[in-house]
Amino acid sequence: MTYVDGFVVPVPKKKLAAYRSMAKKSGKIWLEHGALAFNECVADDVKVGKRTSFPRSVKLKPGETVVFSWIVYRSRGQRDRVMAKVMKDKRIAAMMETKDIPFDGKRMIFGGFKTMVAL
Repeated sequence: MTYVDGFVVPVPKKKLAAYRSMAKKSGKIWLEHGALAFNECVADDVKVGKRTSFPRSVKLKPGETVVFSWIVYRSRGQRDRVMAKVMKDKRIAAMMETKDIPFDGKRMIFGGFKTMVAL
């Protein structure tokens, strides 16, 4: 079964185009290093729940939207190898060093998941 890294991140709506551009560049780098798929999705039908929800999970502020992302790998081992290469890639480092990163990484939720069902 595949392995997936999942992310939920708040993005200011006025920076969504910049985020999309960064995601396209990042995705190409992840795929270049061996990821099987790279997906970035912006909230469309996401309501604030009474206890939990995507907006609550990232402490969404006015003027922000939620982005839900996932990257697919062959296995956990392959993910670890790809991630090591990506984290050493100078192109990723350059994107993260900019003062105007188009999202709040402190409120990002992320983690690795073993695929349980794939149809």
